[in-house]
Amino acid sequence: MTRKLRLGMVGGGQGAFIGDVHRMAARLDGEWELVAGALSSDPARAMASARDLGLAPDRSYASFEDMAKTEAARPDGIDAVAIVTPNHMHAAPCIAFLRQNIHVICDKPLTATLEQAAEIAKAAQASTAQFFLTHNYTGYPLIRQARDMVKAGDLGDIRLVQVEYAQDWLTEEVSNKQADWRTDPARSGAGGCVGDIGTHAYNIARFVSGLTVESLSAELTSFVPGRALDDNVQAKLRFAGSARGSLWASQVAVGNENGLRLRIYGSKAGLDWAQENPNVMTFTRFGEAKQILTRGGAVANDSNHAAARVPAGHPEGYLEGFANLYRDAAAAIRAQQDNKSIPVENLVSLEDGLDGMRFIQACVQSSENNGAWTRLADV
Repeated sequence: MTRKLRLGMVGGGQGAFIGDVHRMAARLDGEWELVAGALSSDPARAMASARDLGLAPDRSYASFEDMAKTEAARPDGIDAVAIVTPNHMHAAPCIAFLRQNIHVICDKPLTATLEQAAEIAKAAQASTAQFFLTHNYTGYPLIRQARDMVKAGDLGDIRLVQVEYAQDWLTEEVSNKQADWRTDPARSGAGGCVGDIGTHAYNIARFVSGLTVESLSAELTSFVPGRALDDNVQAKLRFAGSARGSLWASQVAVGNENGLRLRIYGSKAGLDWAQENPNVMTFTRFGEAKQILTRGGAVANDSNHAAARVPAGHPEGYLEGFANLYRDAAAAIRAQQDNKSIPVENLVSLEDGLDGMRFIQACVQSSENNGAWTRLADV
């Protein structure tokens, strides 16, 4: 029987939302076992978090540097590490583990700055390890089917891409563990909302459409008085070729919880998907009635079925989408261990992460220049 892959984690200790999400997702398909962690920069909290998770005391580390070196030297060392820290703390652990040839699974966005992103890319090029970025919405079955449909030409030539991601949890000044680092430039980077959820909207638009954004015009706004980073972003997008689009992301849109929505329109047809009801997508050919596509339903394609776990009509969503990324990463790692090559087209790559960082920087630069059109290649 193939053994479970051994997973380590940096960050994600007591009170950390995203750490729990990664752990649940990794467990879902039985591919991974969490065996080690540097779960907090506070050694006492790190040890307490490790006890909560049942980790052996000798595999609870006070620093990620010690963890990377020690795990690399163990015969039963970790196969991969999940980096689930705030943005500004992604680069150093990513580089440390890549240098030890340990695979890295990093939460989005790639890091806080383009300079840090370039350092990660340099380390990855010199490593035998693989790098995976967890833009989790790419794991949803219908998003993968939508991507296939665009590639197959079902929509015709893509003309318009509309994507939005609306939340309201930062409508007022709030202080808690999740809000504090996201609104702090020292920990989040130059972008607030644009980096936190704007990158998700940007990534899913690129993932499904297959198009490259060449330039954008953006306005970043901080509506809450005294907030150092943006809580709302509106951007116009020019894709390579003739396609156009717009992106709106907000964390002050009252009445919205997690309203990620993608609409793509081509010369033949259009599709519409919303994350809060992720098991349904509409597809409409010009001049015909709307067609309702479902996860695992009658017209589900191979990608849809492969990403689903339970029969049609049984809801799946956020955790399962995350779990698909962990399952895909496991397949890629096992293939490398067996000296095999497998398609990994659904995985979010390091280059995708770098592209997301260029998107954030381009939005910031454009907004600082009164919405001037800014080429991503120039940032």
